[in-house]
Amino acid sequence: MAKLQNDNELIFRVAIAVPVYRLFDYLAPDNIEMIPVKPGVRLEVPFGKTKKIAFLVECVQHSNIDRGKLKRVERILDKKPLLSIKDLALLHWASRYYHHPLGEVFSAAFPVALRQGKSSVIQTEKRYELTVLGKALDSEQLKRSPKQKSVLEMFQAHPSSLSEAELSAWNQNWRGSVKQLLDKQLVQLDVAGFGINRILSVAEGNRASIIRNNALRCNPQQQAAIDAVCDRLGQFGVFLLEGVTGSGKTEVYMQIIRIVLERGQQVLVLLPEITLTPQLEDRFRQRFTVNIAISHSKLTDRQRASAWLKMQQGECSILLGTRSALFTPLKNPGLIILDEEHDASFKQQEGFRFSARDVAVVRGKLLNIPVLLGSATPALESLHNVDNKRYSLLHLPERAGNAIAPVLQLLDIRNKRMQEGLSEALVAEMHKTLAKNEQVLLFLNRRGFAPTLICHGCGWVARCRRCDANLVIHYDEGVLRCHHCGQEQRLIRQCPACKTGELTPLGLGTERVEKVLAELFADKTIVRLDRDSTQRKGSLENYLQQINQGEVDIILGTQMLAKGHHFPNVTLVAIMDVDSGLFSIDFHAPEKLAQMIVQVSGRAGRAEKPGRVIMQTRQPEHPLLTTLIKQGYNSFARTALAERKEASLPPFSYQALLRVQAVDAEMPKLFLHAVVQLAGEHSKGHTQILGPVAAPMARRAGLYRYQLLFQSSKRPELHALLDILMPKIEKLKQAKKVRWSLDVDPVDLY
Repeated sequence: MAKLQNDNELIFRVAIAVPVYRLFDYLAPDNIEMIPVKPGVRLEVPFGKTKKIAFLVECVQHSNIDRGKLKRVERILDKKPLLSIKDLALLHWASRYYHHPLGEVFSAAFPVALRQGKSSVIQTEKRYELTVLGKALDSEQLKRSPKQKSVLEMFQAHPSSLSEAELSAWNQNWRGSVKQLLDKQLVQLDVAGFGINRILSVAEGNRASIIRNNALRCNPQQQAAIDAVCDRLGQFGVFLLEGVTGSGKTEVYMQIIRIVLERGQQVLVLLPEITLTPQLEDRFRQRFTVNIAISHSKLTDRQRASAWLKMQQGECSILLGTRSALFTPLKNPGLIILDEEHDASFKQQEGFRFSARDVAVVRGKLLNIPVLLGSATPALESLHNVDNKRYSLLHLPERAGNAIAPVLQLLDIRNKRMQEGLSEALVAEMHKTLAKNEQVLLFLNRRGFAPTLICHGCGWVARCRRCDANLVIHYDEGVLRCHHCGQEQRLIRQCPACKTGELTPLGLGTERVEKVLAELFADKTIVRLDRDSTQRKGSLENYLQQINQGEVDIILGTQMLAKGHHFPNVTLVAIMDVDSGLFSIDFHAPEKLAQMIVQVSGRAGRAEKPGRVIMQTRQPEHPLLTTLIKQGYNSFARTALAERKEASLPPFSYQALLRVQAVDAEMPKLFLHAVVQLAGEHSKGHTQILGPVAAPMARRAGLYRYQLLFQSSKRPELHALLDILMPKIEKLKQAKKVRWSLDVDPVDLY
């Protein structure tokens, strides 16, 4: 109880989203009633000259600060906690493990609208459904109104009602078309709604209402995986579903999800990329009748808050989301799934640097539910956890249905004539494939026209003024752009150094390859998929639809093509520049390259037509490439793990990277030398302190960057040292002149 009796008055200890390693004490508000106030509620508090939203951590009797100096909480925003005791326990654990301020960890768990103090009441939004006439109408009758036709087909693909948020996620400009369909009485408002009653009916035993379409028949390996997870529902366990690309992992997910839904429980499904969400959402909506919430950064703050609250209050049964959706509270949790668990996108790279995969495992343990990790190319850490019996391995060695694994081959391009990165042999293979009315996918993991603009006369190179990096040419936009800080300038025609030399593009980007493809295959339809070509809302979905409808012949793209997409008519995949990933100072690079090759290869031959993968290389004898082709990813992973063990690298040791940057070139070094001195006073011997050294990109966005690596064979010792260091680092006089951050379990050393 919160009381108003001076010395007996409870003190609210709160977390506030500021970068300091401490909590703040406040007195209860003046007008508080005699009601219980529990951890997990949001408060509005005075903070300096402003007001901030705070999160109640605990109520205490005593403070280290004199009561007379304590300010009062101005408002209590929630009658009940928005987070459960187990949700709160997870945030406390994450703050301790990642050595990150608790206030910022709490803030990361809430959507922006709730962080800003907005209402936690779900905003009721209109839902629309087809009329009897709309269900029966052939959409071709609307071919003169393509927007209305598209919207009608969207409704016909989703027999349940659709909310405003769901329609906005599909296409931001849906309103006019829906109004016209309402006028034609093809669509109507769903008066009954589609809320919490659906989950209640499931919990009460109305099982048939969950499934819209029947499941596919599973092969024995898929069924064994389903049975293994379902046998552990209601208890904690981590399962690694290692399935070759096209082996039917999604079908395994959906059949397990059906069982969880029949138990009246909710499922959290995390995906590494926003681009994977629409197609998985479609498959889930075609299978399940329950409410599905979506959460990713392309949605509005209101939409994300709505998804968060609907899961928290039990109005939705399934949440599909990216990394930040991990902390969404679940009223009745039953299962957590991470698809493509190896993907580096699951690691937050700024602010609160958590690994969604690792935190999901801890969350599963706290909630006592299973966690299912799926990948064709599991992370070395996950395979190491299988070896140590922490994870159970479920293996899908065959492609589902009649699809067979693609044939991989290396194409030696040494001394061969090349046309903008395309060898004559590759072009010939492309012509053969296209002649059979099959599709070709070209992979090049570099967007823009070319990564370098160089003067043929004097050797001048266009560099970013704020980064140690070259400016990338974007011909279509007429700009030179830095892909690190975003700075851009107009594309110049004359060398600023010698005034006479010819400026020449050096290297390849997707934009440049697209232009030569248009010349070589003038009668074919080419689509380029990269961050530049898919910026407009709905453009990616439109491109994917064109590809799947057979309207595209050649697909050219970056890593957004590498995983998850199902292109049944793609039979030839070409990786244009496999060599660029073979030589790197980062020990993670071989693993990432192997994963990328396998994932891209997995786009070939996914239906009944056999697929081929051609990798252009100047290193045809490189052991990584030959091992992958002859023995597969698992053999590569075993070799890589043995090398890591020999070198005492993760997962056989534990790392934390202290990054620092400043406008002054000397200040980061002074700061890190002071940290090294502090660490030396408290280190126990098993923890190595490596550095300080300049970051691989020593200057970025005008700031000079250095780093210090902590590495230990004993995880508890590393964390004990960091526990001591963090509060002390904060008080260093140099800390006020630099920006610094700690990255526990870094996935790259940049």
